[in-house]
Amino acid sequence: MKENLQRFTIIGALLILAGGILTFKSVSFGISSADSWLADRGGADTGYYHIIVKSYINSFLVGGGIMLGLGLVLTSLAAYKLLKIGES
Repeated sequence: MKENLQRFTIIGALLILAGGILTFKSVSFGISSADSWLADRGGADTGYYHIIVKSYINSFLVGGGIMLGLGLVLTSLAAYKLLKIGES
């Protein structure tokens, strides 16, 4: 039981790390994804490109926020259970 909780703690920490990276680097990831989209398409209107950039940035923000939140919850619950097991 204790080993499983330690695995959940490690998975949660990795989710926190990945979510933080996605959240804080969402602008650079979004711009590079939009540039790749633009290169594949061969060109686009400036307004349309701006919409694509914003949507990619928002996608990375939402994905990173979900991963960060899930990692925080998972790590907190696993750490709480580990402390409870240590007390008994």
